Amino acid sequence: MLMTSVCRMLFAVLVLAGLCVMTPAAAQSDADVVQAKEAFDRGDRKRLDALAPQLKDHLLASYVTYWQLRLRIDEADPAEVRAFLEREIGSPIGDRLRIDWLKSLAKRGEWNDFAQDYIALPGDDVELACYVIQNRRRTEGDAALAAARALWLTGYSTPDACDPVFAALAARGDLTDADARARMRLASEVGNWRLVQALGGELSGHARMTPREFSQVDRDPLRALARGQFSWRTPAGRDLALYALERAARKDAAAARVSWVKWRDRLPLDERAYGNRRLAYHAARALDPAALDWFREAGAPSGSLDEIAWRVRAALRVRAWPDVLVGIAALPESEQEAPAWRYWKARALAAAGRGEEANALYGTLARDVGFYGLLAADAQGRGPQYLAALRSVSLGAEPALVAAFGRRADVRRVQKLFDLDLRPEALREWGYIMRGQTDEALLLAAEWARSAALYDRAINAAERTVARHDFALRYQTPFEGDFKAAARDQGVDEALLYGIARQESRFVPDIVSAAGAVGLMQLMPGTARWVAGKMARTDFKPAQITSPPLNTQFGAFYFRYWHDRLDQRPALAAAAYNAGPSRAQSWRPAAGSLEGAIWVETIPFNETRDYVKKVLANTVLYAHALKLPYVSLTDRLGVITPRESPAIAAQVP
Repeated sequence: MLMTSVCRMLFAVLVLAGLCVMTPAAAQSDADVVQAKEAFDRGDRKRLDALAPQLKDHLLASYVTYWQLRLRIDEADPAEVRAFLEREIGSPIGDRLRIDWLKSLAKRGEWNDFAQDYIALPGDDVELACYVIQNRRRTEGDAALAAARALWLTGYSTPDACDPVFAALAARGDLTDADARARMRLASEVGNWRLVQALGGELSGHARMTPREFSQVDRDPLRALARGQFSWRTPAGRDLALYALERAARKDAAAARVSWVKWRDRLPLDERAYGNRRLAYHAARALDPAALDWFREAGAPSGSLDEIAWRVRAALRVRAWPDVLVGIAALPESEQEAPAWRYWKARALAAAGRGEEANALYGTLARDVGFYGLLAADAQGRGPQYLAALRSVSLGAEPALVAAFGRRADVRRVQKLFDLDLRPEALREWGYIMRGQTDEALLLAAEWARSAALYDRAINAAERTVARHDFALRYQTPFEGDFKAAARDQGVDEALLYGIARQESRFVPDIVSAAGAVGLMQLMPGTARWVAGKMARTDFKPAQITSPPLNTQFGAFYFRYWHDRLDQRPALAAAAYNAGPSRAQSWRPAAGSLEGAIWVETIPFNETRDYVKKVLANTVLYAHALKLPYVSLTDRLGVITPRESPAIAAQVP
């Protein structure tokens, strides 16, 4: 979509509505801002500099200046940069330019200027953190290096800026082969094979691994593990065996185990336990019923947070409630306070006959407005009372207050950035506005966003409140006619459609995801064409996909299609909507039935697990808001029966 035409269309709409606040010159000026952003994205300094003078009075003039400075950051006049940073202190573009400027100064060795212009900023920019340590070392000496160790101990690759700091640590003897082997494990766990191999090649003596040894494993990890031809008496041989196990278990945990059990006794107890944990972890994520037994072989719950969490999920999958309690108790105390683990701990306590303790935990979840709060209420048989107790206190802000909020310079920038489809910039501006606000200020912002049809920002603000909530703002019902029609025509629960759209698009009708999904119901173009064929919509054109009436109809049809083919279980259909029907089908139990809540908790993909929880919780809350007949979350989740042929998914793109 050409932004110039968008601006012209917006101008025309405002004129027809009698609300014109945009002159033709202003519309052209907006189009020039879009062209300036396009020039910035292309690195076209000449074009950007040509556009800048005529935009000096535009609402987004500071963005144009930022783009100019950013393109010549390595040769910019320090006085000009500092003047901009002073004007824009505390703004998103001010903070972003400061980070870029500091990195540029550090790369050029301008440490005095770096020290002068550095201020601590929120976020975790590792590259800048390493430059800060380099600068501090100039004045504090090697004592400044202590902060670098935490940056080094990660499974992810680090920026080049960190290399001198890490080299200094190593030269002092503060990074040993044991540390490098520990980092190799972290890298292996996140699949950063290049880093594993780089670290392995830098080790000394019998700990060092060669590129040839790695390549032999990489060609066929399962075969390498089956052959077991490792130098078991050396650190390098044992690390290579664990590397082969990690790669093989990712591919096929059951097959990897067959070979692993033949050789694992050749490793020391701690390394054998680590290998057992990694194998069990991958088996748990593959939903293998034997995973819990394999975890038990590793001893008491230990290891990474992710490993312990999946040990709990493996126990849930086979309803081993004592193991659920033991696993949750092994989590860090702060993690045990998460709603998920409090709920499952309560369930495990109830299964152990400790009802009083379970009810006390269920009571703490009443404050959780969402999946686990609803499940806890169901467990106590008080779902309707739970919903009735969700006190929604509207701010009732005077229109003048809402209008005054909208006149703020930063809010006007947000509106303009959205108007010009500069969405990432708009979201950053909004995030800065939201920081540290009171509940009342957040609800005022939400009211303004709703009035401006920025429904996603209204939800974003309303969800941040701590004590005073307005659930009508959190669970809005825009495009009501379209959703009602789609629900009626396609035979889908209206609350469920709203629950999906709230999670998919937050009601932004023309949003396009990174994967290319479009509109309120986030339809892929290929899926839309498939639905059009199924519905015999010969008039369908791809350009119509953002139309709310069409998008909701197509999304409702697609959801119902899989809902009907997946036993009419909303949880299965929601998982299919997010991750694809073949995956949803493969996650069903191989034998026996599984409680819906346990099935959702053990979905292997973090994103899909979170998605299904939110869609189903949204559905219950929307049904309450729409005054539809009450159906508990537990009933909506139902029971998931064993899987059938995965060929079910071959019918749709």
